[in-house]
Amino acid sequence: MLKKTLLSLALIGMTCASHAGELVVAGRDSSYGKALQFVADAYQQQNGTKITLIQQPGKGLYDSLALSMRAGNGHYDVVMLDDTWAPEFMRKGWLAPLPTSLASTPFIPTLSALGQQGGKDYALPMVGNVALFAWNKRLFEQHQLTAPTTWQGVKAAAEQIQRDQQLSGVVFRGVKGNPVVTGFLPLLWGYGADILDTHGKAALDTTQARQALEMFLSLKANAPKGVNVYNADEVRNAMQSGSAAMALEVWPAWIPDLDNPAVSRVVNQMEISTPPSETGKTAPMLGIWQLAIPATSKNKAEAESFLRFASSEAMQKALAVKFGIPPTRAALYQDAELVAKYRWYPAQLTALEHGKARPRIQNWAEVESILGDYLQLALSGQMSAEQALQQAQQRINRAVKKA
Repeated sequence: MLKKTLLSLALIGMTCASHAGELVVAGRDSSYGKALQFVADAYQQQNGTKITLIQQPGKGLYDSLALSMRAGNGHYDVVMLDDTWAPEFMRKGWLAPLPTSLASTPFIPTLSALGQQGGKDYALPMVGNVALFAWNKRLFEQHQLTAPTTWQGVKAAAEQIQRDQQLSGVVFRGVKGNPVVTGFLPLLWGYGADILDTHGKAALDTTQARQALEMFLSLKANAPKGVNVYNADEVRNAMQSGSAAMALEVWPAWIPDLDNPAVSRVVNQMEISTPPSETGKTAPMLGIWQLAIPATSKNKAEAESFLRFASSEAMQKALAVKFGIPPTRAALYQDAELVAKYRWYPAQLTALEHGKARPRIQNWAEVESILGDYLQLALSGQMSAEQALQQAQQRINRAVKKA
């Protein structure tokens, strides 16, 4: 029960409180901002600490943090990071190493690893985001189809359902940049390919990568018209309206409305699972958010206390119940109250445990933009899969070489 959870938070506040101080916390806006405000208010009330919370959209937050870190002005005491920013922040010495008492917290190992470098922990996983696969169980039963476990199976099911039902067999995000890359990565990884090799060089000009992109392009025939300009809203609408049988990529924040009768025609029909794979090894994309302490913070002890409070099991449960923030502790995905509220949590835990991170490089945003441009060109028919991957490889190699 939430009341018991809040009581647990009060006890945590008493045990982890240091002297009353002041913290400046920088984080995301929107739902993440509301959740972080809840944490800040609870901590402030229980510890007597004045907290100034600065909320910004993702790009604005990165720019503000990078500017402050480069200047070394110590303006922030706690910062929220997209996991793709962490490699740059850690390598440049912008983050303070965390004490063993925080680093030993029982987070899901794949998530903890994203805040580690050189045997030290620099960031705690706070939001357990992972890309999942969705399929309409009712439609599959009508057509006597089993849950797809391979991308070939996805294609076959999409063709059959679309032919018989006059609806789209599959839907995905096709907008260039982050959306189309995110939609494509489970296929790329599911064919045993990757963007970079173990030496940090582009690895897209391979048979496996070409097979993955050819499969991705072939699915367009079973997708809604204009899918190459679809973003999150269009994917969610297609799923909620029942006009698409499968979605290559759904995120925890999107899923609850599938069971909301006020907006969905597919209540209790959509099954959520890890992405299919041709290699037998699923590779869901991780997209977590972390909390860290800048190396220049003047209030590190208080900041560590705040991180301990924010990442506690009781607080993570409260955030899941009140705001739908996905936890980063495995135990909470087996919590009876949370599983009753979020029926897909067991599948989400499996996805998190098998999740794969985007390349751990400083200039991922540039590499993602390059790949997104060429995926768009292929999706719109302006290039073949082979041409798109070869040219993306050349440009990505130049980008990583100069970084």
